[in-house]
Amino acid sequence: MTGQLSPIDKAKFVAAKKAVDYVEDGMRVGLGTGSTAAWMVRCLGELVREDGLKIRGVPTSTRTAELAREVGIEVISLDEAKWLDLTIDGADEFDGELNLIKGGGGALLQEKIVATASDQMIVIADAAKEVGHLGAFPLPVEVIPFGWQTSRALIEEMLISVDVLGRDVTLRMNGDHPYVTDEGNHILDLHLGRIGNARQLAMVLNQIPGVVENGLFVDICDVVVIGHGDGRVVLRDINEGTVEQDRLDFVESDNLFKDMMD
Repeated sequence: MTGQLSPIDKAKFVAAKKAVDYVEDGMRVGLGTGSTAAWMVRCLGELVREDGLKIRGVPTSTRTAELAREVGIEVISLDEAKWLDLTIDGADEFDGELNLIKGGGGALLQEKIVATASDQMIVIADAAKEVGHLGAFPLPVEVIPFGWQTSRALIEEMLISVDVLGRDVTLRMNGDHPYVTDEGNHILDLHLGRIGNARQLAMVLNQIPGVVENGLFVDICDVVVIGHGDGRVVLRDINEGTVEQDRLDFVESDNLFKDMMD
């Protein structure tokens, strides 16, 4: 089965497989959203079914919750968990200080709440997600539907005074209709090219009326696990200042790879 995977999917898989080594019996684990996080959920499900791992998972979206239940992970709410030992999630971009852009999958609000309610956040990504400066990936900003065009105009005005290359702001669509998040909100995608000061931009965005949250994750990620298509993984710990390398062999598993979506 793994022989049919593209190099990018192999990279996502090995990053996810390595990251679940951080999960211990009895933990409350935040379960991220997106293609790389889906590999992680399936890896955890395999450990639950075959090794008897006992964990409780707090998903960051309805689709992650559905997948977690499907693979046998006990799902609870964040209110039930109150606090988490660990969150594992993907990222659309990360820089050298492990600041992130997230929200390409539309779940940035729940992802940020869950990540900040955790003792540790681990990001899993393929090597292409690492950038010198954040901003090439459009920055998602979740806004309430009421007055969203006013919120967009205020964001566009604000962008004039901050250190970014571009200022195009588009409403994310789902076919002919605006994309709707799990919370019933819309997403504005900011095409910035390059973000000079992510911390400043995150703070200013959240002061704009109508903005619920933005996809800049600053000082939240502790470890990034970077996968490569040849099975290599690099673990970068921002708190310890360490970089470790490993290599994982691909293991055939019809259960793990069945019905895997991009």
